[in-house]
Amino acid sequence: MTQIYPPLKPYAEQRIRVSDGHSLHLEQSGNPDGLPVLYLHGGPGGGISPFIRRLFNPAVYRLISFDQRGCGKSTPFLDVEANSTEHLLADIEHIRSMLGIEKWVVSGGSWGSTLALIYAIRYPQRVQAMILRGIFLARQQDVDWLLTPQGAAAQMFAEYYPEFVQGISSPLTTQRIVDYYQQQFHGGNDLARLSAARAWANWETRVAVMHATDTDMQQEDHRCLSLAILEHHYLKQGCFVAENYILENIHQLSGIPATLIHGRYDMVCKAENAVTLHQHWPSSRLCMVPNAGHSGSDPLIAAAFVASTEQLATFLQGASS
Repeated sequence: MTQIYPPLKPYAEQRIRVSDGHSLHLEQSGNPDGLPVLYLHGGPGGGISPFIRRLFNPAVYRLISFDQRGCGKSTPFLDVEANSTEHLLADIEHIRSMLGIEKWVVSGGSWGSTLALIYAIRYPQRVQAMILRGIFLARQQDVDWLLTPQGAAAQMFAEYYPEFVQGISSPLTTQRIVDYYQQQFHGGNDLARLSAARAWANWETRVAVMHATDTDMQQEDHRCLSLAILEHHYLKQGCFVAENYILENIHQLSGIPATLIHGRYDMVCKAENAVTLHQHWPSSRLCMVPNAGHSGSDPLIAAAFVASTEQLATFLQGASS
């Protein structure tokens, strides 16, 4: 199995001001003169993790990552105002321009794969290649898969689903579920907000991590709040993109090499997402990982990701020589 790289500290950290009063926490690690690669975290609201630094060869890549609006070390924390896909796309372009990068590799996982795809559709001239994990296409069917009782997540984790929808009257539609959590998150009761955030975050963790343990469930309040509230905000708004936007515009990425990594037993983002995207994108390569779920820290997913970064580095270095 391909090994991940040892723990690594950033060589640069900074706070950058963007629009509407938001400030983003930005990190760079690896080789300052290496191949520039942007990694977009999931959630939305998941924030960057030290683990992602271990997926890229620090001698080869210049890894750039940032906490998206409202989460991690970015401020204001949990702010959903001026927080949309369009704002995040503008933030990415601001970072690229500020760092003086002409073209970069764009990567990400889960929601990060969605944001990466939309960014590449809008700015294909800025994208050298892509590595994406846990593909989420932001269609209504993809949201229903995760939230509703008819979705595979609820069917496979039937004993945990009642905790997620406790207090919500039937029928348990996506609309009813997001409306309920809207009241809990923004009703003015801090205790109710935290309890609901933990219920939301626990549900996602249980379906994301193969064989989730008690340790996996012991998440800090800070992370539970940002993951739940910001993810709910985006899902409630259809991720601020038109239905089927990615597949209808994937032709914009014609010729851009990409690797799509997906766990066979991913219960957060169904495998059909990756297969369908690959079928619409001839220059992509599909890597379906057996015996793996959704989490990017799953050893099999991480090994596939590292192998892809190594293969891409060899390809790009050979093309430039």
